[in-house]
Amino acid sequence: MNRSNDGGRTASRTIARPGKRWAAVTVAVAVGLVAVRPVAAQTGGPLTLEAAVRGALDGSPQLRAAEFGLEEANEQVSEAWGNVYPSLDLATTYTRNLSPLLNFLPANIFDPTADPGDLIPVQFGADNTWQLTINLEQPLFNAAAFIGVGAAGRFQALQEEAVRGEAQVVVTRVREAFYGLLLAQEQARLTENSVRRVRESLGETQALNRAGLASDYDVLRLEVELANLEPNLRRAQNAVLQGRRQLGIDLGLGDADTEALRVVGTLADFDLDDLAANSPANRDILAFVGVPWDAPPEVPDLVETRSDVRQLELTESLRKTEMRLEQVEYLPKLSFFGQYGINSQQNGSPEFFGAPRAYTRNIGLQFTLPIFQGLQRDARVDQKRAVLRRAETETELARSQGAAELRSFFEQADEARARAQGQGRAVEQAARGFDIARAQYREGLGSQLELTDAEVALRQSEFNYAQAVYDFLVARARLDAAAGRVPLVGERLGGDDDA
Repeated sequence: MNRSNDGGRTASRTIARPGKRWAAVTVAVAVGLVAVRPVAAQTGGPLTLEAAVRGALDGSPQLRAAEFGLEEANEQVSEAWGNVYPSLDLATTYTRNLSPLLNFLPANIFDPTADPGDLIPVQFGADNTWQLTINLEQPLFNAAAFIGVGAAGRFQALQEEAVRGEAQVVVTRVREAFYGLLLAQEQARLTENSVRRVRESLGETQALNRAGLASDYDVLRLEVELANLEPNLRRAQNAVLQGRRQLGIDLGLGDADTEALRVVGTLADFDLDDLAANSPANRDILAFVGVPWDAPPEVPDLVETRSDVRQLELTESLRKTEMRLEQVEYLPKLSFFGQYGINSQQNGSPEFFGAPRAYTRNIGLQFTLPIFQGLQRDARVDQKRAVLRRAETETELARSQGAAELRSFFEQADEARARAQGQGRAVEQAARGFDIARAQYREGLGSQLELTDAEVALRQSEFNYAQAVYDFLVARARLDAAAGRVPLVGERLGGDDDA
């Protein structure tokens, strides 16, 4: 838009679905992106949308919490593999018999001439007993162990998708807060322009009144309008401060950094039809999308990349694996085992595994076949099957809801662009009308009421255009989130599914 002499803005736009030039410029912007400084280093100057998103991804407590869940899943995978690998245990004990065990045996065992009723005490065990045992076990066939590894892997994939989904939520929230601050800044600027225009008109009317060419009522009317506008200006300035605080919270900034927070971009200057016609700051904002402008994928394809649908599909796969875990409990188990042991005993002072010593060595196979467990396995399999059917139903429902949501966001974006087209023409006409009304008023050909109405129409049309651009940007951000293609998320998580 071009600024008019009085601070208004004019525009001539044809809002249509962009063609190949969008693709070329978007690629050029994407290739030309340079590394940005951390958010903390940019709080003293204007903050770009990309820098804000990167700062939120690096410092979001929600995202860190989700990543801890992924770390837990990684360790569960390692734990599951432990059921497949061999197990090796070593146990050793030392016992000091303060009172060695005594048993009484018939005396004629040792002395045939002894009386049959005579008993003699016999000590079992020595003062010191040493034992060492090494046990080895290797599962040869255990279907539950191998399926358990698969279940852990599916849970790991589910947690990875949960992290991706949380990152998309963080980025979308920051984008909306960024756009909201742009809108608050635009409303404050437009209100400042209105206050300035009314003050100028008031000054001119007071001069005409002193010359006898304007009535006291004309002066009073402008004074009342100015008195009504000034509180609105204060309210708009407070909205800017609130927008900064909200964005600062999402970025994890302190109060001092939040007060100094500034964002680049001007909603009134956006050209939604021609990306190349925008300023660099506005062009970067418009190019920050996940779903391409020129040829977006079909809605069914976008549904499959939604994070919630992916999570439900992974949950469905996990439930299927859990059912298989219960089913394989009917199968036998076969394992190899081996044992090596040393036993040593002495009287008197302890001597570490001193003589005499005895050794045990054995190996073998263990076969286990479950036969009957009170129908518990059947019940558990049926439970898991019901849970699986519920997961399948939830996935199908999520696909249907996701498709409807995506179509709604496409419609909202198209509606906002069409509204911006109409409002762009309205701004141009309102600015021209204000110029005419002011010129006629200065020449004494128009009334002060006409001038006031023209100023109000210009102010409202300018804000309506900014609101339409804001609605379009928010719809695009929500569309990216609904499609599971949010910018920078794949780069942050090491994937490439965002673009």
